[in-house]
Amino acid sequence: MEKLFEEEKITKAVLVSVRTSHDDEHECEASLEELGRLLETAGGELCAEVVQVRESPDARTYIGSGKLYEIRDICESTGAELVIFDGELSPAQIKNAEDAIGDVTVIDRPMLILDIFALHARTGEGKLQVELAQLKYTIPRLSGHGTEMSRLGGGIGTRGPGESKLESDRRHVRRRIAALEEQIAEMEKNRRTQREKRDKSGIFRIAVAGYTNAGKSTLLNYLTGAGILAEDKLFATLDPTTRKFTLPSGTEVLLTDTVGFIRNLPTQLIKAFRSTLEEVMYCDAILIVADASDPEYEAQLAVTEQLIVELGASDKPVIYAFNKCDVRDAGFVPPAGGRNRSGVCISALTGQGMDALAELIDRTANDGKTTETLVIPQSMGSVVSYLYANAAVKSVEYGENDVTVIAVTDKKTLGTVKKMLGDENG
Repeated sequence: MEKLFEEEKITKAVLVSVRTSHDDEHECEASLEELGRLLETAGGELCAEVVQVRESPDARTYIGSGKLYEIRDICESTGAELVIFDGELSPAQIKNAEDAIGDVTVIDRPMLILDIFALHARTGEGKLQVELAQLKYTIPRLSGHGTEMSRLGGGIGTRGPGESKLESDRRHVRRRIAALEEQIAEMEKNRRTQREKRDKSGIFRIAVAGYTNAGKSTLLNYLTGAGILAEDKLFATLDPTTRKFTLPSGTEVLLTDTVGFIRNLPTQLIKAFRSTLEEVMYCDAILIVADASDPEYEAQLAVTEQLIVELGASDKPVIYAFNKCDVRDAGFVPPAGGRNRSGVCISALTGQGMDALAELIDRTANDGKTTETLVIPQSMGSVVSYLYANAAVKSVEYGENDVTVIAVTDKKTLGTVKKMLGDENG
C-alpha cells in the first residue's frame, strides 16, 4: 500500500456536524469531540467546528448552501485544506460541497476512519483488508469527480490504495476487489485452521474487546508480555494478537486482542475485518475493557455491547475491566446493570487490580469445571480423542490395558464420556 502522506506536513481541517431535532445534543457533542480526536490521530490540526441545527440533513449538500459558503470563508481565513463531516455523505453531497466550498478536500467520518486504518495497518492481511474497504467505500465517491482525482496524494483522506488504483477503469477496480477478496478468503481459511487447532487443545479462549484506546493492548502486554504497540491514539493497533496466560489456579487461557470499536464504525470495515472480529464470535468468553477515566465511558460501553450483539456473540460470558482507574476518582464504583456486569477496577499501566482481574477470569474459565482422572480401555481410543477435542487434557499415561487421562472438563463433557464408557461396558 502506497504511503502518500508527508509526516512533517500538518493538514488543517474544519469539522462539520448536523444536529437534527431527533438527535441527543450531548451525544452529538461527544461524537464531534471524538471526530476531533480522530483528526488528531490522522495527523491533522483542528481549525474550526461548524454545527448546523436543522430538521434533517439536506439531501443535496447535507448541511445547506448557506452554511457551505460560511465554511468556505472559514477555510479561506484559516488556510484549512480539509473539511470533515461527522456523518456519512453520498457521492453527490461530497461533490456539491466541494463545488461550493472551493479548493478543499471534503470527506466524511467513515473516510477518516478508513484513512486511519490505512495509516496503522501493519501486517499484510491488515493492509489488504483496509484496501478492500477503501476501494468499496471510496470509489463511488471519487469517480467522475471534477478535479479528476487531483485530490489524491494530498494527505488525510487519501492514504491507502493510491492514485493509480483509484483512477483505473471500473473493470480494473472490480478485478482488484475480486483479487483482494480471494487473498483475504485464503487468509481466513488459514485463520480457521489455526482456530480449529486451538479448539482441539481445549484451552479456554477469551477475546479482549472494547472501545478504541480503552487500553486493550496495554492490558495484554501487562498480562502476557505480548509486546504489542500501545499508544494513546485511536486505532493504534489493528491486527489480532493471541497469547497464553496462566491463571492463579494454573489453568492456561488464550487472550486475543481485537480491533477497537467506535461510534458509527463503517460497515465496509466490519465486513473487511470480519475474520478478525470472528475472534469475538468464536471465543468462550469476552473481556470488555472500558476506559473509566473517559466521561463518555458508559456510552462507549453501550456501543461495544451493541456491536457484540450484532456480531452474534451476546450469549458469551462477559468480564468487565474498568481500566485507567488510577486517574479516576478514588470512590469510583463499576456500574451494575447491563448484561449482568461483573467487573473490576484496574490500571493496565500500574498493575492496580490485576490480581482481582486474574481471579475473576479464573472463576469464569473454570465455572462448573472439575479435574477428573479417567481410566479408559485402550480399545476405546475414540473417548481419548473426544477428551482432547472437548476438554483440557493435563496428562495421559498408557498402561498395559488402560489409558489414564487427567483432564479439566465441564459436566456436559464428563457426562458424555461416562455414557460412552457405560455403553462400552454394557
